[in-house]
Amino acid sequence: MESQSDVPLLPTLPRPPPEKRGGGKIQFQGRLGREVWEESKKLGAVVGPAVFMNLVFSSMNLVSQSFAGHLGDLDLAAFSIANTVVDGFNFAMLLGMASATETLCGQAYGAKQYHMLGIYLQRSWLVLLAFAVLLAPVYVFSGQLLAAFGQPAELARAAGSVSVYFLPSHFMYAIHLPVMTFLQCQRKNWVPTVATAAVFAVHVAATWLLVNCLGLGVFGVAMAFNISWAVLAALLLSYALGGGCPETWSGFSTSAFVDLKEFVMLSASSGVMVCLENWYYRILIFLTAYMKSAELAVDALSICMSLTGWEMMIHMGFLEGTGVRVANELGAANAHGARFATIVSTAMSFLISLFASLLALIFHNKLAMIFSSSEAVIDAVDNISVLLALTILLNGIQPVLSGVAIGSGWQALVAYVNVGSYYFIGVPLGVLLGWRFNYGVPGIWAGMISGTTMQTLILAVITLRCDWNKEALKAGNRVRQWSSTK
Repeated sequence: MESQSDVPLLPTLPRPPPEKRGGGKIQFQGRLGREVWEESKKLGAVVGPAVFMNLVFSSMNLVSQSFAGHLGDLDLAAFSIANTVVDGFNFAMLLGMASATETLCGQAYGAKQYHMLGIYLQRSWLVLLAFAVLLAPVYVFSGQLLAAFGQPAELARAAGSVSVYFLPSHFMYAIHLPVMTFLQCQRKNWVPTVATAAVFAVHVAATWLLVNCLGLGVFGVAMAFNISWAVLAALLLSYALGGGCPETWSGFSTSAFVDLKEFVMLSASSGVMVCLENWYYRILIFLTAYMKSAELAVDALSICMSLTGWEMMIHMGFLEGTGVRVANELGAANAHGARFATIVSTAMSFLISLFASLLALIFHNKLAMIFSSSEAVIDAVDNISVLLALTILLNGIQPVLSGVAIGSGWQALVAYVNVGSYYFIGVPLGVLLGWRFNYGVPGIWAGMISGTTMQTLILAVITLRCDWNKEALKAGNRVRQWSSTK
């Protein structure tokens, strides 16, 4: 096997003969174009299904909120807090921890160590289920916690009761998230895509049956959630363990209990990394609630967050696609392939965000009409549309760089970067601009955008200075070291 230092970062192109010097540039452009097209197809095979699944999961939340909203204001508020705050925090933690499986399964698949994917899957189940048990008290005592954070007593009690209903789905996350990653890393993306589409139909039917027919109220809304996630886990497990992955699943093994400490460390750093990102802009809405004219400010900000949230689904797909592609290429000791996948994914994601950002600027005074007919709300959204456009633009780069970090196994480093950028720069600067300099919501948002910008710049520098040959060597060593434990 050739040494990593011999792996070229750029393809070696044949030198054209002197009499065809004019054709050399065309030949290079033609080859580069073919490489970009091939990489785009590989990315699209992961990004497309990931975007579809993200949109379906968001739509499931909207369906549940719609049914809860027809039950009453208190039921809607209780469900929203339980689903977004309590369950959302724990889901983000487990989702982040599952990204460790993406790093390891992706690199093992690229190195053709197929048997290790099943081992990593089992290790991920052990770690995520253990953490799910540790996080369970958050659901049980959420009412007291919400009251301690200043929520009205009646709302805190109602949200606490609903949160307990979400406990079964909490454990389903720990089961289905690793399986989904396990399948994505071996390019079986169609399986979770089909399963997600089927589960959406189940979710709508179950919610309607439990709420409208059986009259179970908000309890029925939560139970429909549990049923949907259980069906998704069952479908994915039936395929993965039932013969759909003969190369990568050979049955349960005691090897899953080996090297658990290293796996826990990578999973924990992955969870912290994703949680810090997931909760950053939620803090923005939380801080806005303490401002003058808070109701109008929260309405305007919520609309902007909804718009960026839907657009962000595309870039979250690029995050997953980049993570898989970089991990596959590093595992295959293809330094050029990992670097090239990073460049193509960043360019594609940025162009999409640039287009969406321009749309936000062009229709700046009409954005809120989708959600509200209030002139005050429409004007308030119009006033912060530039910040909305800038946030969308940053969304085109930051998730891709996070995907590179996941594919390369840099989660611990990025966790430190996120703490410094988000919570030592973004939040304090937002508070300073919002209250000390009286810029209100635009000040808070501008400060927090500065944190995102700082994080993006740091990750960009790390990526640009990355020695891809060294990363490919590290990935190979990791795969060989962990595969020797089987």
